[in-house]
Amino acid sequence: MGHREPDVVDRGRFDTVVTPWERAEWRDAALAWAEQGLAARGLRVTGPRRVRLRPWSVLVRLSVEGGGGVWFKAAPPAGAFEAGLAAALARWVPEQVLAPLAVDAGRGWSLLPDGGALFRDVLDRGPADARAWEEPLRRYAEMQRTLVPYAARIEALGVPGARTEGLPEIFDRLVAENAALDAAEKERLRASRPRLVDWCAELADIGVPDSLDHSDLHEGQFFAPGPGRFTFFDWGDALVGPPFCSLLVPARAARKRYGSDVLPRLRDAYLEPWTDAARHTPADLRRAANLACRLGAIGRACSWGRLFPGASDDVGAVAAGTTESAYWLRELFAEPPLRP
Repeated sequence: MGHREPDVVDRGRFDTVVTPWERAEWRDAALAWAEQGLAARGLRVTGPRRVRLRPWSVLVRLSVEGGGGVWFKAAPPAGAFEAGLAAALARWVPEQVLAPLAVDAGRGWSLLPDGGALFRDVLDRGPADARAWEEPLRRYAEMQRTLVPYAARIEALGVPGARTEGLPEIFDRLVAENAALDAAEKERLRASRPRLVDWCAELADIGVPDSLDHSDLHEGQFFAPGPGRFTFFDWGDALVGPPFCSLLVPARAARKRYGSDVLPRLRDAYLEPWTDAARHTPADLRRAANLACRLGAIGRACSWGRLFPGASDDVGAVAAGTTESAYWLRELFAEPPLRP
């Protein structure tokens, strides 16, 4: 493969988790595919590899001749749609997403360029000003609205559907299957189900169409390569459903950094591209955002089941996934970050 220096491997807190990287045949095939993709673009790999292994992804940074690097990403079977979705988004909304250099949609493999500075790094370097969140939220909302007509095609790529009318049934399955919840807690959650049904009915009545929901849009999930420019990536937790569910994670991130007072302003910045006086009043949109910000917890609970088959045999990885999923199921009925 042309590499002689040892890999730098980061396993985080999952020291014993098994991913496909542990299998030499898989590893050789993945790296050969990545190098072929680079060669097709006149690039050659040089230097050591930096490998990040998690129960839900294999991520390898490959240094390329002349400086810089590219990233190989492998998703688990339940998230294998990410490669095909990334390629499709690069066709549909090319100015707003990180376009892959190559994808193997069948195997869930992507080869990705370096996207520049993460938004998190930009925030850390700059003054503490919550207004920095406003423009990326507007841009993200514009992208979601553009993608509304593509919702069925996105689902056809394998992206899970979590449409408004189906959320109560998804909730039922998540509660029933979660081993981190004891019988008493499951009963308490089921007793709250009528509230969930009412929220879904109210959101459906407002009539904001379903679209792509990133479901994990925190400060490390998009790049800010220049003033007013934002590039969204990492679609492994994505769903098709109420688009405003996407507000849950950035609202929590902004609240942690700046406090709760900034949230109404950020919500309204996100809602600007959705404003259409002929269909929805600002009050309707705010109510829909507040409801969806609660319901986004279901998507977060779903995402923790997307693990590699080998990782599913690791007690620590499975426990982490079921614990995180249980946390989000509880958050569904907790005080939401956005309130009327």
